[in-house]
Amino acid sequence: SRSSCRSRLSCSRSCQASLHLHVHTQYSLLDGANKIAPLFEHVKNSGMPAIAMTDHGNMFGAVEFFTKARQIGVKPIIGCEAYLAPGKRTDRNQTQRGDDVEGGSNFHLILLAQSRAGYRNLCRLLTAAYKEGLYYKPRIDKEILAEHSEGLIVLSGCLSGEVAKALRGGRLDRAREAAEWYARTFPGRFYLELQDNVLHAPLNEALREIGKTAGIPLVATNDCHYLHREDAKAHEVLLCIQTGKTMADETRWRFDTDELYVKTPEEMIAAFGADSEEIRNTVEIANRVDFEFETGKFHFPLFHQGTKVGQAPELSSAELDTMLERQVREGLATRLAELHVRRGEFDEAPYSERIDRELPVIREMGFSGYMLIVADFINYARGIGIPVGPGRGSVVGSLVSYAMRITEVDPVEHKLLFERWLNPGRRSMPDIDVDFCYERRDEVLDYVRQKYGDDRVAQIITFGTIKGKQAIRDVGRVLGLSFGETDRIVKLYPAPKQGRDFPLKDALAMEPRLATEREKYAELFDYAFKLEGLLRHASRHAAGVVIADAPLSDLVPLYVDKERNENPVSITQYSMKGVEAIGLIKFDFLALKNLTLIKDALDLIDAAARPDMSRLNLDDPDSYKLLARGDTVGVFQMEGSGMRRFLSDLKPTCFEDVIAAISLFRPGTLDAGMVDPFIRRKHGKEPVEYDHPLLEPVLSETYGIMVYQEQVMQAAQVLGGYSLGGADLLRRAMGKKKAEEMAQHRQLFRDGAARNSIDETKADEIFDLMEKFAGYGFNKSHAAAYSLLAYHTGWLKVHYTAEFFCANMTVEMD
Repeated sequence: SRSSCRSRLSCSRSCQASLHLHVHTQYSLLDGANKIAPLFEHVKNSGMPAIAMTDHGNMFGAVEFFTKARQIGVKPIIGCEAYLAPGKRTDRNQTQRGDDVEGGSNFHLILLAQSRAGYRNLCRLLTAAYKEGLYYKPRIDKEILAEHSEGLIVLSGCLSGEVAKALRGGRLDRAREAAEWYARTFPGRFYLELQDNVLHAPLNEALREIGKTAGIPLVATNDCHYLHREDAKAHEVLLCIQTGKTMADETRWRFDTDELYVKTPEEMIAAFGADSEEIRNTVEIANRVDFEFETGKFHFPLFHQGTKVGQAPELSSAELDTMLERQVREGLATRLAELHVRRGEFDEAPYSERIDRELPVIREMGFSGYMLIVADFINYARGIGIPVGPGRGSVVGSLVSYAMRITEVDPVEHKLLFERWLNPGRRSMPDIDVDFCYERRDEVLDYVRQKYGDDRVAQIITFGTIKGKQAIRDVGRVLGLSFGETDRIVKLYPAPKQGRDFPLKDALAMEPRLATEREKYAELFDYAFKLEGLLRHASRHAAGVVIADAPLSDLVPLYVDKERNENPVSITQYSMKGVEAIGLIKFDFLALKNLTLIKDALDLIDAAARPDMSRLNLDDPDSYKLLARGDTVGVFQMEGSGMRRFLSDLKPTCFEDVIAAISLFRPGTLDAGMVDPFIRRKHGKEPVEYDHPLLEPVLSETYGIMVYQEQVMQAAQVLGGYSLGGADLLRRAMGKKKAEEMAQHRQLFRDGAARNSIDETKADEIFDLMEKFAGYGFNKSHAAAYSLLAYHTGWLKVHYTAEFFCANMTVEMD
């Protein structure tokens, strides 16, 4: 709770407490070797009441660190070890290259967020470090540090700190001058770091003297880079991976100590004394920290009708609701007119009823502005000729989205469920993934930046991890093994499952020959185990973008991925889960080559004969014959040899078969033996059976087999009396397999089934079946959108073969 964060710390050794304020986690990329989970297990077991995260030049892991600390009852302190340029952060000269790794002259400085103002200033400082000061390292300077000093607690840093560097150079006067500057800039919030390791200990007496004469308090730290003393050698290997060196290279960068580990409170107290100022101040600093991330609050971007922020008045919630309803009802009328042209006469009542059900939910959940924003940038893209996909994911089940042309699949016609996307009982942000032509996606991003402000739009960071196989290669090189040796070992690694490599532990259990190699290369495998799972590099997420209601640098530190780019792209320092946890609104802008292929093929067709793909009927016999032949090279989602064989056996004859094909041809359903019965039932070689007559309308389109997550929801509705919103919660609970939650749902289902005259034994039997299929079931809304793209590409291949193949060759060459 917030009150517990503000309370003074206590622990079982309250009179002898000590904690760490200078700690590098795996987010100090290829330098820190502390993985978050083992770090907190050690912190908890050691009795530390709090701990700080101070990674090099970033706060990449701040949200994860904060969340894990809260879960185990330890107070998290958010900070970083900043790089401070000796001159201006904008200077670019070779004497300032890098830091101590390259013998440069940047200073290190520990900055801790004491308050919300301090956190905001940390975000601003680190954003400026990347956007203005990036020169080998992201650097700030004293000018900007002084401007953003409020709410920060500052420690003097390690051997590369300005004070320590001056002492190492024999300049006591310069060290005192630097310390006094920080003390003036951060009154009552600057501390001199003392460390009990062979690197830093020789400076401690001089630091105590400065503290005494200048009236600056002391604090004990340890510059923790790894968890235990015995991890020091593995950390040396990690540094060699970073710098491209080998352990045999005498010039390699190393710390020449095995003491930079997360020492226990007992070890720190033994070194400095239980009642020493520096030990007492570790707890005192933690007590002064009063910062928590705000959760449960969304930072919705403010939709407006102007071309830039401030050019049009902001709209109230009521005005946004009114605007949304107007656009939706006008859009639905247009859609219905188009459907009449394509399908002839049909009952419009389900559409009106569905809109009347969806709109209030969107309004009550406060998502009107969100929907308007998505529709706006999609309409902008279409307006300038950028191909946009038919939708992706659960949003395809929304008729509001269909009416606004966010999606292109009719959810009523194809029995898609709104509640699979948006459910008042599951309070979370709506998720809308939008595909754009891969050649022109960036034009849409530029439009969004221009409209909402470059300072309010950023892409999202992602991190590469050292996997088991790569760890063997990296460690092998560092230890001096030949490429042939490591390559032979790596080739014994089990083949990935569903595109993912197995952890090293699992690989050894699965492959006896690999276990034999471990006996021969014990050191290689020991280090690989220690380094597996550490982060290797940072990059941009392929699609994730956040748009905020305020400058992003007030909410999250920003990163750039190219130091010399004249127009660097802003990237959040928090990954997808992190930005969502602090309430930033994520949009997915995906690039899809198949949209480019369709556009290129259409451009090759004579304008007078060019088809309107949005108005195609979905009953073209020739297209289904193409699929039934397995002649699907170049057809979206259907190119693989296994899929082509499956299509030849299935012989799709309607659009619902295409949706089923995309949903069924996946590892889980193939392994579960669901495919062959589906094919036999379609062709009348096996009777279609239902576990209860009420399931027939739910499962008739898939011949009595549960294929989709939506069918699990509908089964819960018709048999167990669930609302569709409640059925969505049941579906999620089945997916998570939480025993207590499932027991509650089982009883609810039994009670509802009893009202339909279904006895408990039969109810349990059906519930177990639903639970099984919930694990395999695919999202039908997602499959329907992909099926539409598959149909479009197949239709073009049949009717405009030459243009299709020419476009396909062009896209592949690009």
